[in-house]
Amino acid sequence: DAHTDERLSQTSLFCSHPFPPFLSFTSLCVSKPRLPHTYLQASKPPLSTSSCLPLHIVYLDQVCTPPLFSAGMAGVQVCKRGLHSACRRVVVTGVGIASPLGVGVDRVWKRLLDGDVGTVQTDFDGCEVLPSKVAAYTPKGEGEGEYNQAKYEGKGVARFTGFALCAAEEAMCQSQLGEMTDDQLERAGVAIGSAVGDIDGAVEGGVLLEDRKRGLRRLSPFFIPQILINLAGGHVSLKYKLRGPNHAAVTACASGAHSIADAAKLIRDGDADVMVTGGTEACIGMTAMAGFCRMKALCSTYNDNPSLASRPFDVDRAGFVMGEGAGVLVLEERERAMARNADILAEIVGIGMAGDGHHLTSPPQDGDGARRAMQAALRSAGVEPGVVGYINAHGTSTPIGDKAELHAIETVFGSASSLPFVSSTKGALGHLLGAAGAVEAIITVMALRSKCMPGTANLTTREPGFEKVPLLAHAQEHAGLEYAMSNSFGFGGTNASLLFARHRA
Repeated sequence: DAHTDERLSQTSLFCSHPFPPFLSFTSLCVSKPRLPHTYLQASKPPLSTSSCLPLHIVYLDQVCTPPLFSAGMAGVQVCKRGLHSACRRVVVTGVGIASPLGVGVDRVWKRLLDGDVGTVQTDFDGCEVLPSKVAAYTPKGEGEGEYNQAKYEGKGVARFTGFALCAAEEAMCQSQLGEMTDDQLERAGVAIGSAVGDIDGAVEGGVLLEDRKRGLRRLSPFFIPQILINLAGGHVSLKYKLRGPNHAAVTACASGAHSIADAAKLIRDGDADVMVTGGTEACIGMTAMAGFCRMKALCSTYNDNPSLASRPFDVDRAGFVMGEGAGVLVLEERERAMARNADILAEIVGIGMAGDGHHLTSPPQDGDGARRAMQAALRSAGVEPGVVGYINAHGTSTPIGDKAELHAIETVFGSASSLPFVSSTKGALGHLLGAAGAVEAIITVMALRSKCMPGTANLTTREPGFEKVPLLAHAQEHAGLEYAMSNSFGFGGTNASLLFARHRA
C-alpha cells in the first residue's frame, strides 16, 4: 500500500530479518531514535539487521516498486511513509493563543463562533499619515482574556516574544507535561517562527545610531537578542528548560505553519519526543504598516468602519488587515502521549510544502503552488481528497490571493463527491503574518474537536466563478468531520498545508 508517482515513491519497512537479496534501491535512509539519519547509496542492500528498526527507503526511480513487496518477505511489514503510518505518529496535546479576539483558546473559539470581529482603528504614533488606518490588536491589560505586558515583556523582551511566552504558557498548562527528567528535557524542543520579529525595534536602533556621538552608548546591550526572530523560541526554551531541537522558520506568512511542520517532522523522524511550536508576530506599527501600504496590500477603504475591512472571498475585499498575536501548540509522539494518558486534541497526519516560482509577492492566478502543497499534504497522509471535510483557508482578503486559493481548492477537491467546507478566520482576526498559520492550525484543531466550523466574517457576496466551493459565512456544525486542513502561503512563493485528523487509537 505504498504511494507511487512519476517522481518519487516512499515506503517504510519494519524489518526483523535480513533484507531479501532481490531488493534493489538507490537510496536508503535509516532512522533510529537518538541517532542522526544515515544515508547510503547503493545498488544492492548494504546491510542487514536483526533488530526492529524503522527503515525508510526512498526510491528516486522505479527500480523497486510496491508489488515487489507482496511476496516472499517473511518478517517484513510494508506501510505508507508519512506522518499517519506505522512510523512515529505526532499528536497535539496542548494549544495556546494570544489574538485580536483575546487571550485563551476557549475565549477566542467562542468569539469566532459568535461572529465577533477584532479589527479597530489604528492608534500608534504617525498612523494618521498612512492610507490604511485599521488593524487587529491583541487586547492588553491585566483582566481576563487580556495580554499582560508587564508579565511577559521583561527587560530585553520584544512584544513578539512576549506573545509567544503568553501562548506557550497556556499550551504547556493544557498539555500537562509535568516535571520532566533531564533525559526527557533533552528530547523536548521548540520551533516558533515569525515573519519580521521586532521590526520597529530594529528601526529604532538604527535611528539611535544616527547620533554619532551618543548613539552607541544609548543602544541597549539587549538590542540584538531583542530583535532576533529565533529568540521567541529561545525564551520559551529557557522558561521550560527545553534542551532538544531549537528551531525557527522564517518564511513570511507561512512561518507558523512551517515551524509546526518542521516540529512534527522532528518528532516523526526520532529527533525529539515533544516540540513546543507555532508562530508569533507584533508588527502593528509605522514601519511594517508603511511598507505594506506602499505595496498597496493593506485595506484602506473601510477606515471609518474597521470591523468590515477584512472580508476574505468577498467581492468587495480590498486588501488585508494587519493583526498581531501568537499561536503555540505542544506536539508529542503519540505513544508517549498515550502512555501518560494525555488528552489528545488531534493528530497531524499530513504535511505539504511547495513553491510558486512565479513572483516575489503574488501567486499565479491558478494557485499552482497552493494546489501542489495541498496535494502533497494528502499524499503525506495517504488519504484521498474526499475525506477532508473542512479547510481553514489562507484567505487574506486580497483580490488576487483569495481567487488563486479558490482555484487551487477547486482543482484539488473538484473530483470528490463533495468539496470540503471552506472559511477564512482572517475576517475576524486580521492577518497575523508569521503567527497566522499557527493560530489557524489551532482553530482547525478546535473545529475537529468540536465538530463545528467557524465562518468567514464579512462574507456577504462571494467571489463569482467558484460556486462549487462551499464557502462558510457563518459557523456551522459538521457531525462527520474527521479530517481538516489549514493553508498558509507567503511572499517569496512559499506554500504550506497541514492536514489534521481526529485522533483514533
